[in-house]
Amino acid sequence: MPESDRRPRLTPAVADVRRAVREAIDDLPEGALVLVALSGGPDSLALAAATAFEAQRSGRRAGAVVVDHGLQPGSAEIAERAADQARELGLDPVRVLPVQVAHDGSPEAAARQARYAALLQARKEAGASAVLLGHTLDDQAETVLIGLARGSGPESLWGMHPRIGFLRRPLLQVRRATTHQACRDQGLEPWSDPHNDDDRFLRVRVRHRVLPMLDEVLGGGVALALTRTADTLREDAEALAHFAQEQILDLVEHAEGGLSLDAGALAANPPALRQRIIRLAVQSEFHVALSRQQTLEVSRLVTDWHGQGPIHLPGIRVSREGRRLVFVAA
Repeated sequence: MPESDRRPRLTPAVADVRRAVREAIDDLPEGALVLVALSGGPDSLALAAATAFEAQRSGRRAGAVVVDHGLQPGSAEIAERAADQARELGLDPVRVLPVQVAHDGSPEAAARQARYAALLQARKEAGASAVLLGHTLDDQAETVLIGLARGSGPESLWGMHPRIGFLRRPLLQVRRATTHQACRDQGLEPWSDPHNDDDRFLRVRVRHRVLPMLDEVLGGGVALALTRTADTLREDAEALAHFAQEQILDLVEHAEGGLSLDAGALAANPPALRQRIIRLAVQSEFHVALSRQQTLEVSRLVTDWHGQGPIHLPGIRVSREGRRLVFVAA
């Protein structure tokens, strides 16, 4: 059979995943190494196949990192199978990294922390320019919905960022069904993680119960709507952060033991920007993250000051002195 007849045909699903990867690595220089975080599941396997193709055609290099969390029987064999699939796709280097997952707190959070630490260490050792993660649009929708339900504030509704440092998520605009179809179209056999069907995990319950119910009640399109919301909130937040950073240079005066802010200039800002400036100043000077309630208490010294005394926060005392809002270490 001719070589061309053995190649998987370019289906819409394969094209969509490849396009997403191409856009994600387009800024990297020729010869740069990209690592795929590969679990062997359909999302990361489709990502690995697309990255192998796009890297080769663009003069870049592509490898893979398989993290073995050791959380279920046979995990080492599963990790080695994923590594073999990566090598068959032409990825090089390919590494399997066993990690120790802490048993205190949330198992999902502990596994995520161990995994990211391993990925970043692998990137450093290999000299890679980026590590690609296989989170899809559906993963993003689940993240936003969980943040909304927990009332964790606007930052939790941003969802996962497309890029944080060396970590990149090319598939945040690609549906999970597309990655599954891309695997089928290319004859790839992904591993099915039993944890993805385990109702003990909140994300699994959201995936299999909550989102389908919302789609049924609201007439569909919930995942797309949630991800659009995350994108909009992230853009707004980045703009506010930019304006706050610009203003804080003019508003802050440093003093022994702390800093002060111009209360009159703060009052002239809308609440969202004023509160962000307060949080940013405290975080930068004292490395303390103020809660919303704490920020509002400080803000009242600006907008509703009638001679009241100082506010005592963890490690910080805040007082109004004339036109200045003074922050000192307690």
